[in-house]
Amino acid sequence: MREIELKFQIPAAARDRVQRAVATKTARVLPLAAAYADTADERLARAGFALRLRREGTRWVQTLKGRGDGLMDRLEHEIELPDTDAAPVLDPARHAGTPAGDALARLLADGAPLVERYRTEIVRVARRVRSGAAFVEIALDEGRIVAGERSAAVCEIEFELLSGPPSGLLALAAQWVVRHGLWLDVRTKAERGTRLARGLERVPALHAEPMRLRPRPTTTQAFGAMLQSALQQVLPNAAELASGSGDAETLHQLRVGLRRLRSALRVFAPWAPDEAAARALEQALAEPFAALGAARDADVAAAGLLAELAAAGAPPLAWPRAADAAAPAELLAGAGFTTLMLRTMALALVALQTPGAALEPAAAALLAPAWRRARADARRFARLDAAQRHRLRKRLKRLRYAIEFLQPVLRPRRTRAALKALRRALEALGEANDRSVARQTLAARAAADPADPALAFALGWLAGRDEALLARAAAALAPLDEVRRFWR
Repeated sequence: MREIELKFQIPAAARDRVQRAVATKTARVLPLAAAYADTADERLARAGFALRLRREGTRWVQTLKGRGDGLMDRLEHEIELPDTDAAPVLDPARHAGTPAGDALARLLADGAPLVERYRTEIVRVARRVRSGAAFVEIALDEGRIVAGERSAAVCEIEFELLSGPPSGLLALAAQWVVRHGLWLDVRTKAERGTRLARGLERVPALHAEPMRLRPRPTTTQAFGAMLQSALQQVLPNAAELASGSGDAETLHQLRVGLRRLRSALRVFAPWAPDEAAARALEQALAEPFAALGAARDADVAAAGLLAELAAAGAPPLAWPRAADAAAPAELLAGAGFTTLMLRTMALALVALQTPGAALEPAAAALLAPAWRRARADARRFARLDAAQRHRLRKRLKRLRYAIEFLQPVLRPRRTRAALKALRRALEALGEANDRSVARQTLAARAAADPADPALAFALGWLAGRDEALLARAAAALAPLDEVRRFWR
């Protein structure tokens, strides 16, 4: 009833090596031809379901997959059908009585007909291996997805847990990532097929969603849920960028997700099953976060600042980019970043299975001093220097994400007021910070080219706006002092 697997894309340079590693004497080759159905208004895809009829070698299988955790765990229900030459009729009622099947019945309750939306033509080479106490199937899929006259190539490798603990699956996948440079792709074939049927090259960036907690969670279980919540934002956006189909907003939301992840690891490290591992992981994530920040700063300048400068009459200015900065796609498709994501998933998995302390009193003990400090910093903002303002902004971001993570166990009305005040403050501080980063970038460029009139104009214009931006930030911080206790 559940499918636990990880899927990876294979760099072109590693494909021959991966093929040889999978196609051992014990491997089996299986042709897979599937047709995926949905309603004309795509209600299944929008609800996170995929319904397919697939020919697997000599047998027919009807499968319904439902939305899981977005990482490695999904609902799945399969029905093997009688062997016939002609394709059987797809029947949603075959899944009745299962959680996914009952949800499917509700989606189709009005009698909306199902139509084929896309199909897949795959050759699978698979073998089974042992990893610790787990048995895992490694499957190399090569072929294509077809929707009308459009098609997309498929060359990916999947690691599916057959039995045993998921930690064995993660450990095995991590070995293959290091050995072959694989990169994690949480997008399913069904998601790619739906996009192909729509004729879309890009999808909107994925924003953070409210975290869900199990009933009466402990601190350690809440910590695991925080990591999963952050990964659910990070991994889809990272996959879009790694594949070359993301945009500036995708990059921004990826960095938001990474900031949420680092905040959880840093703020709640004492709640982790292994505090040292949590802190080490947070530090390791600092490097890719900073590298992606360089690209983000350039996007911000290109989207906003250059237009403002042009409107102010500035000479044309080409925004400087670091010559040695790695492109986001290159960084995110690297084994180093994928390894960090697998480490995070492993830590979350252990945390979700580990007892801890009562959550509500621990949340109050953590948030009370952090909020008092934020209010004190807001009152003395005018006396802070640039470095102190930057540190304040980072602390407030971590506090905001901490409150959002813990929102299910906080006082709703007062928590909404606290978050509203934080978001307004961070918006004003963010604008001031963006302009500060822009000034530093342009000043470095001007040092090498002091005669450039465009640089001189831009630096003067930015300097003239400092006072107004800081005044706006001070005014935005003031409401923090009005919010007192919002924890229970």
